Amino acid sequence: MVKLTIVGRVSDGLPLAQGLRYLNQENGYLSFYQKQAQIILQEISRGSLTASKMTIRIDHHCFNCLIENGVVFIVLCDSSYPRKLAFHYLQDLQKEFDKFDKTLTDKITRPYSFVKFDGIIANIRRQYIDTRTQANLSKLNANRRQDIDVVTEDMSNILGGRSPETVGRLPATPPSASPIWSSPCLEVIALKWTPIMIIVVASMVLLWASLVLTDYFIISSR
Repeated sequence: MVKLTIVGRVSDGLPLAQGLRYLNQENGYLSFYQKQAQIILQEISRGSLTASKMTIRIDHHCFNCLIENGVVFIVLCDSSYPRKLAFHYLQDLQKEFDKFDKTLTDKITRPYSFVKFDGIIANIRRQYIDTRTQANLSKLNANRRQDIDVVTEDMSNILGGRSPETVGRLPATPPSASPIWSSPCLEVIALKWTPIMIIVVASMVLLWASLVLTDYFIISSR
């Protein structure tokens, strides 16, 4: 499952966008991984990580990173999420990002202030939540013999190359995620049925209101 996305600038390591807030970000679960992603972005900016495509493993998750035209696209996924699909997601983001004027993005000075791209991240992310859709299955089956040239690294090795003061300020393990809200199946269900439930509830309210008004007019007419 696609859980966290960060888009940053290589030249100075500035995070530009991260998409809309996710449901379980409030409990601090994703904030841990956000800090780890920012470290990866800083290491790329320093020149310590130079591969254009990387998978960085961290506990039962992994960061998949794509570097194109001076911009870093990072996504956090479950370790079981297909890596090929994760890079399709990053490439879709990169194509949309390239549509913006580079002079505009180069002028950004505050972290996560490229809000125009947040909605784009959220829209593309929805397409990759369920790996079993026909579109995603087609992407997985295309060029099945072609291996993705991706460098694999462990987050512990990246942290090992940083100063002890910096590493010491980071938590050793992430907070426990809620097993309810971290379920990809439940998120798919929520996205599908929430609009329907809103319509049903609104219809019931309108029906109740009409019955109350009908009773009122009947009583008044008497």
